[in-house]
Order: sequence, then C-alpha cells, then structure tokens
Amino acid sequence: MQTAKALEPDQAWEVEAVLAWHDDNAKAAIRSLLDDCKHLRQQLALAESAMSRGWTPRYERDVL
Repeated sequence: MQTAKALEPDQAWEVEAVLAWHDDNAKAAIRSLLDDCKHLRQQLALAESAMSRGWTPRYERDVL
C-alpha cells in the first residue's frame, strides 16, 4: 500500500476545488475522480487499438 505524501502548495487548491465542486462531500469527489480515471483508461485503450505501431499508452501512472 502506498503512503500519502504531503501536497505541494500548487496542488492544494486543486483538492479544495474538487471538494468545493462536490459540496465538500469527499465520497462524491472520489467517485467522480474514479469515474474520470475509468473514462480516460477507456479512451487510451481506444487510441491504442487505433494505432498500428509506435507509441503505446501506460495505464498506470508513476508512483508519487
């Protein structure tokens, strides 16, 4: 399991913005972000299938 790192000052506002968008409902914010991740993974899979050679996407991001 990964341990959480402290947010950089330029990242803190993003977290606050996501929470504010979801009326400070952390579970709703997490669900929304997970849905975004799922959508983007699907888009990468479509892009990969459309490419005959060359670049291929990485489905996992680098560990923070």
